[in-house]
Amino acid sequence: MSKTGNIDLPRPLSIEETYAQRPRRWWLYTLIVLIVTLLLTWSASGVNYNGVTVKGSEVARGIATGLTHPDWDLLLGRIKEDTSVTKILGITVSTEGVPYLLFQTIAIAFLGTLIGGILAIPFSFLASDRIMPKWIARIFSLVILLIRTIPSLVWALVWIRVTGPNAFCGVVTQSVCSIGMISKMYITAIEDLDVRILESLDAAGCTGFQKVRCGILPQIIPNYISTVIYRFDINMKDATTLGIVGAGGIGAPLIQCITSSRWSMVGAYLFGMVLLMLVIEWLSTRIRNRLTRG
Repeated sequence: MSKTGNIDLPRPLSIEETYAQRPRRWWLYTLIVLIVTLLLTWSASGVNYNGVTVKGSEVARGIATGLTHPDWDLLLGRIKEDTSVTKILGITVSTEGVPYLLFQTIAIAFLGTLIGGILAIPFSFLASDRIMPKWIARIFSLVILLIRTIPSLVWALVWIRVTGPNAFCGVVTQSVCSIGMISKMYITAIEDLDVRILESLDAAGCTGFQKVRCGILPQIIPNYISTVIYRFDINMKDATTLGIVGAGGIGAPLIQCITSSRWSMVGAYLFGMVLLMLVIEWLSTRIRNRLTRG
């Protein structure tokens, strides 16, 4: 303290002095680099690369040729003499054409996402320890973890034994898989709730149902919708994969054409899938931006 009674404040440090007093953690960074290097070395030891096979090069060239020269009759769903037909929105198309198969893939993904999103709501509330007792929340959290642990292809193989190889198997598989992911995201949204609103409803004497309806749902509905849209994007890609094992959609004819080297048909299927995913990505991005900005 100076003679006048004023307190002497410390002199502010310059940039060079502040930098000189920075924490010295070179040993920590070195340790992290060594650990990452050891993990990469250990991981690489289990991978055997024998080069690209002749068959693989042929498939790559065939897919490139098919994308540049697709089967336009198949891509546009034109009816041929030896193919069965059906109607989509009043338009008669071939059941082997790309429009019908893409429509079936969209239907599988949409129904699977819708059913899974609805069923995930009670699962998320029951698995949240902010709403339910901890022992109940832990039981349902384990159920959700079990669902998320099993891959979608394994679920499809299980349900094929129950429903048979058809599009309904794809819907059931995607519904179950959607419950696992959407419930996890819902629980995170519930944990980020504004507790003061719930306390106000408690003080007003509201019941548990009224607190959920008036205090919780208005806060989490935008997150719910955004999560469901994101899951629909994932299910659209998974629906193609599930078709390979017989769960409906465009996957089964695609893998058959690749196996039989019908590259123009492969190009038609892939071309239609690319166009569909671009449209869905554009729409989902616009909807998510609208929800974010209000």
